[in-house]
Amino acid sequence: MDLRNGFDIKRYIRTIPDYPKPGIMFRDITTLLADLHGFRATIDELVWPFLRGDIDYVAGIEARGFILGGAVAASLGRGFIPIRKKGKLPSRTIGQEYALEYGVDTIEIHADAIKQDDRILLIDDLIATGGTAGAAIDLIRKSGGEVVAAAFVIDLPELGGAAKLRSKNVKVHTLVSFEGH
Repeated sequence: MDLRNGFDIKRYIRTIPDYPKPGIMFRDITTLLADLHGFRATIDELVWPFLRGDIDYVAGIEARGFILGGAVAASLGRGFIPIRKKGKLPSRTIGQEYALEYGVDTIEIHADAIKQDDRILLIDDLIATGGTAGAAIDLIRKSGGEVVAAAFVIDLPELGGAAKLRSKNVKVHTLVSFEGH
């Protein structure tokens, strides 16, 4: 897929078979981020649909969402809100549980990070089942914010995560997709 500037970011995403467990094809963006032009093209394409948007903050999901979200926030001239795993933020937090394959996990933001009706753009590297992103949307809404959209570098459409977010009335923007897990 050639992007607006003619740079095919998909070829810079490394696939690692059987990681973190057999049968999984891990889509590794570190090779994309390491390439000067690849990183720039990725940020440009994540930002493009939101240049004229009314966004107050960009929120990124730990950990690759921090890298991408921080760069998107800087490009849009907005502040950045980290969405972290439970117990990682130093001040008072609010959290949201979500289901994992085996168990439950929790993500958190600072309780004072989002004010009522703040408009948030959610960023992460990949949308798979939508569990973590869905929990992030619920967390943002619980804190009084409105999720303008969620943007990802990679979509794994067979896992249904983007559709799950759309069912929550969230616009989804992705740059590339890969078949399989």
